[in-house]
Amino acid sequence: MTSPASERVLDTDVLVVGGGTSGFAAALAAARAGGTVRLIEAGAKIGGVMAFCPGMPWGGGYPQGKNIGGIFGELTDRLAQMVPPAAEVRPCTLANFGFEVQYDHEIATLAMFEMLDEAGVTLHLNTFANEPVMKGARINRVTAHDRRGPLTIKPKVVIDCSGDGDLSARAGVPYTLGDHSGNMMAVTLTFHMVGVDVARVFEGGDPYFQAFAAEGIAAGRLHPDLHKLYLMRGFHRDTVFCNTVTIRGVNGTDPMEVSRATQEGRRRCHQVARFLVDAVPGFETAQMWGLGPTVGVRETRRLEAIYRITGEDIARATKFADGIVACDNPIDDVMRNSAEMTHEAAVKTGDYYTIPFRSLIPRKIENLLFAGRLVSADPVAFASVRGMPQCMAMGQAVGHAACMALADDAKVQALDQAALVSQLARLGLWT
Repeated sequence: MTSPASERVLDTDVLVVGGGTSGFAAALAAARAGGTVRLIEAGAKIGGVMAFCPGMPWGGGYPQGKNIGGIFGELTDRLAQMVPPAAEVRPCTLANFGFEVQYDHEIATLAMFEMLDEAGVTLHLNTFANEPVMKGARINRVTAHDRRGPLTIKPKVVIDCSGDGDLSARAGVPYTLGDHSGNMMAVTLTFHMVGVDVARVFEGGDPYFQAFAAEGIAAGRLHPDLHKLYLMRGFHRDTVFCNTVTIRGVNGTDPMEVSRATQEGRRRCHQVARFLVDAVPGFETAQMWGLGPTVGVRETRRLEAIYRITGEDIARATKFADGIVACDNPIDDVMRNSAEMTHEAAVKTGDYYTIPFRSLIPRKIENLLFAGRLVSADPVAFASVRGMPQCMAMGQAVGHAACMALADDAKVQALDQAALVSQLARLGLWT
């Protein structure tokens, strides 16, 4: 064991906690802006929901049909320009979602690792952040551990992109959990079917295959919550991506509940795969492939920030002065209060709103920022802002802002927000 006397102490300008899409972009942006950056990720792979639900499309990156740009646009272009292409833009089969990016999961993950490496980010996989040690209104250091034992990281700025916000909550940032009654969106486990006659599968035109689902439920072969089987063409030939198994009533901050949900999800995924082979034309010789390692969690803590985005802000298509990225995602609310899912339009056709930078700044802690699904938003707004492209944009914004704070020796609440927005626009982000 590592003794207290030999505990490792590491310095860094910026510490990013969580290697999902927002953490990836935050670390990359901070490193490109000149900071020394350490990115710690509890798992063995970056990508967040990309790692948990391999092949999950990037939806929401094309408000009004236009790429939001920035790191999301760069990554999409990098993949699309490969020979053969490793990504392509397709219209979503569901109403109000617009275009989405389908991609080769492993190549996309490799590209993300390479981009971090090229920028000089120090990556700590299989590393858990434990406690923030405060000094007044600042995080002075963060205790963590990996398989070698404890370590202490002494950052100048901390960016929480962990999804659940454990570190921020322990630092004293207030938060809400789920909706007004504490209900959180359902978690999901995904898989692919390979060896599929795709043309025959999608002859009927219903992306939810509701008639087949009803047949499976009536026969006792499918769980009653699976009255919609959301299937989409996979990126690769003869494949179908199954984004259909959702488990309700799971507190994603409780590891035991996540473990139980993952086991239940595996059972339901195998039931769905067998049912597709037996009952849905085009799947007769197909096989399951790429079952996710754990459930993807949509919603847990949303942190309190200087500003909280509301459903009214979105409905009015508000373009904030400190807006960091455009968005027109629908209100994608998945089984929060019942077995129903909604994806109603958030704004009028042809319009969009922006996500304000203030929704990523805590009120009091002077060297903490956060991004991704920790964004300060009410339940309605959150159901729209949580898309992976927007999470990348939020990450890019806070990563760049962290280095601005360092350069100006300023607390994050005092940042020149107009200058930040201007710099993000120069970097190609649609603000």
